[in-house]
Amino acid sequence: MAKIKSFVIESIEVESFAAEGKCIAKHEGQVIFIEGSNVHPGDKVKLFVNNRKKNYAEANVLEILEPSPLRIQPFCSHFGVCGGCKWQHVPYEKQLSLKWQQVNDQLTRIGKLQLPEIKPILASANTQFYRNKLEYTFSNSRWFTRDEISTDLAMSKNALGFHVPKRFEKVLPIEKCYLQADPSNDIRLTLRDLAIKNQYTYYDHIAHEGFLRNIMIRTASTGEIMIMVQFAQDNETEINVVMEHLKAKFPQINSLNYILNQKRNDTFNDLEVNTFYGKPYIEERMEDLVFRIGVKSFYQTNSEQAYELYKITRTFADLKGDELVYDLYTGTGTIANFVAKQARHVIGIEYVADAVEDAKINSAVNHIHNTEFFAGDMRKFLTNDFIAEKGRPDVVITDPPRAGMDEPVVRTLMESAPKRIVYVSCNPATQARDLAILSEKYDITAVQPVDMFPHTHHVENVARLDLRG
Repeated sequence: MAKIKSFVIESIEVESFAAEGKCIAKHEGQVIFIEGSNVHPGDKVKLFVNNRKKNYAEANVLEILEPSPLRIQPFCSHFGVCGGCKWQHVPYEKQLSLKWQQVNDQLTRIGKLQLPEIKPILASANTQFYRNKLEYTFSNSRWFTRDEISTDLAMSKNALGFHVPKRFEKVLPIEKCYLQADPSNDIRLTLRDLAIKNQYTYYDHIAHEGFLRNIMIRTASTGEIMIMVQFAQDNETEINVVMEHLKAKFPQINSLNYILNQKRNDTFNDLEVNTFYGKPYIEERMEDLVFRIGVKSFYQTNSEQAYELYKITRTFADLKGDELVYDLYTGTGTIANFVAKQARHVIGIEYVADAVEDAKINSAVNHIHNTEFFAGDMRKFLTNDFIAEKGRPDVVITDPPRAGMDEPVVRTLMESAPKRIVYVSCNPATQARDLAILSEKYDITAVQPVDMFPHTHHVENVARLDLRG
């Protein structure tokens, strides 16, 4: 007889944390992976098992019957619903331990790699208000919490906040977010109040209608502020009202922009940016370098910790001044420009053409003349012919997206045989896969985890590889 796929467990104790921020319990000899952001080992919970497989099951928490004594009090009123900062109830030292263990497990279990002693994880100096960029969504389909549903109060269905996990159209209204420093919250709430006063329509993510769609707020360590508002209706009069209101309320804004987006998705890299007031960019500083950040630019979202990450990368690269360096997945050239003074020449390769233009600008602004940047698909661009033309790299720095590097890219790297590779990763699982291939020719000589995102399960990891023999 087939096993029942879904059922309720009235009471069970959560045993431990697992990968990807999940927790584990065991029931009748079977491992149960518990989804959700509000459980902690030691909790006694009521579970709804929604997916039972042969070797494991998946479940959601219906109720915490008895909280673990190891918990701490979450600092945000939206904890457990919003989907961000899922580890607020976990002491920070424990978070660091879990992330270090995640790196260790994935490199040894997935990659089956021979490792040096993994360095202690580098903690983030700030565990709140550490992000320099947030995006909030307007929706006419508000997510109501259980407490709100149980009341008889009539509430607006409009919401300005974050998408609820796995519900693209549902948005949880945010009163205070602890991720970005002032005046981020005030800017969002001021725009919300103006929308209520003027009865602006919020975006309908199913019918694709409405006036207000999205707001992005960027704050730099220099104190500069950028705002970009997405509108879905071409109403010049009301767009000007919104922009003038933000300009008047927040005179400290350095870059005030808007985009008219009438597509069926929120992406805007192919759309025109209209700078309503100020500069089309803000500036971030790192040592004696200045980085210009536009509306479409990529920049690490934890500025202070990004500096620590880049210092580790530069140390691992161990440049003497005469090396040809390839910086793969260079983005806007932050790492390439950061190490350029220690190298003879740096070549950056990036898929996004706009990012490459930003990288060139950042080199020019900083009077760096020994960099070159190229835009193209890494698999097609990094070829033996390209290497023959530009020169065999002495050192390669690679910082790929979460999916890691494609195997042809890894194989081309091995053929070019740089004496050293520094692999920066936001996903140790795919990093482990790539390092397993590279280990055919390279020894891993240093591993340094870095916590870029406190109160989440995400971890950055830097590995140094040296050519064997």
